[in-house]
Parts: sequence; C-alpha cells; structure tokens
Amino acid sequence: MSAMTPAAPFGPLDFQLVLLRRMADFQPGLAEDARRELGASLADQREANRRWQAMSHSPRSRGALTRYRSVLGDPEQAARRRIGDLECDALLWRLPLWPDLRFEVLTAPDSGAVWNEWLVRAPGAPGPELRTAGDLTPWSCTVDEVARAFPPARPMEGSAPTRWRLAFTLPDGGQRIAEFTWGLLQRLVQDD
Repeated sequence: MSAMTPAAPFGPLDFQLVLLRRMADFQPGLAEDARRELGASLADQREANRRWQAMSHSPRSRGALTRYRSVLGDPEQAARRRIGDLECDALLWRLPLWPDLRFEVLTAPDSGAVWNEWLVRAPGAPGPELRTAGDLTPWSCTVDEVARAFPPARPMEGSAPTRWRLAFTLPDGGQRIAEFTWGLLQRLVQDD
C-alpha cells in the first residue's frame, strides 16, 4: 500500500522524498535504501516530486518560506544570525530520516525572502572527524563541516539549484572537489 495519496496534504514524508530524488542522481543506492526506510514506493517519490514542483512553480505559488512552513510546520528552532555583514533569520526543522541533521532555511529578516536552504548538523550533535579523503564518505557531512575541516575551501557553482561544490586541499596536498546535494556530501572528485 502506498505511503501517501495524492489527496493527502504534502508533509515531511513527501518533502524527504523530494530531497532523496535529487540525491539519487549521485547516490542511487543510498537514496533507494532511505526511500524504503520511509516506507515509500518509487511511485510515491515521483508523485511527491511532481507535487513539489507544481507548488514551487505555480503562478499562485506562495513564497518559499510560506511553502516550507506549510509543509514542515513550525520550525524546531529560529534565531537571528550574522553571516559576514549580513543578518538573517535561520529556521531549523527536524527530518526523521536524518536525526543528527536539520533542514535549515536562511531568510532575509524583513522580507522573509529565502537566501539558502539545505541540511546542516543539528545544534549539539557531534559532527564527523574529517582529516583525510577517506573520511569524506557520502552522506557523512555537510558543506559547512567540509569547509571548516579543510580551509580555505573555495565555493563553486553547482550543476543545479540544490547542489553545491567546494574545492579544497587535503593535508597531503591532494586537490579535491566535494559535491553536495541539499547541503549533504554526495561525492568527492579530483580537482583538475
């Protein structure tokens, strides 16, 4: 039996399926295992993605922040944050599939315009020890964790809106590029 029906409200389960859909481009095995853990079929995932795309691109679409609040409910945590010279509001939601991570949305304090949306380590949750290329395994760490472990990391444009890339140098001198989807490490490639 399907984990969701098209008439059911779009909620956290559906949203996690949307995140997995993009992650499957890099890590199909991990994404399939996670989808099964959620009790959802491939058809459920396709339907969740179709509905998310329709909500995101509808002419009557609500703003991104309103959409996240309607799908995920009230954030678990909200705080004002300073990043460089900019102030923003950081909203965090818990997603059952990743208990040590939070889905973070950074917004402009006055307009509520969404500046960034991705997975980050949950406050107080221990992050991984990142010292070598071998420590950088798929789904083990976030953009921020890799950037802090291997400074100075250089942000690069991703291949899609939900993707990020970081170029960095390992302690042994090796040049690598880490590729992320929704802020979660997907793979490591050589920097040419």
